[in-house]
Amino acid sequence: MNAFMPNFHLDRDTQSFPPKWEGLNEFDRAIAENRLTVYRWKKAWADPWARRFTIAVLGLFCLYAGFVIYSDLLSK
Repeated sequence: MNAFMPNFHLDRDTQSFPPKWEGLNEFDRAIAENRLTVYRWKKAWADPWARRFTIAVLGLFCLYAGFVIYSDLLSK
């Protein structure tokens, strides 16, 4: 009768499972979020209006940073 009925309950007790690595879950989640972020950036860059808006915002930021640096050098 034992040939037809495996001893799954006995085999399960003798197996040793590796410890659960909690840090690897964080890496997996970070990789998944990074892929989602990359997908969103690529999708936004493919849209012509989003690309123009992104370039305009970055251009304004660069102009502002340049103005702050220029005014700081002139004030001394």
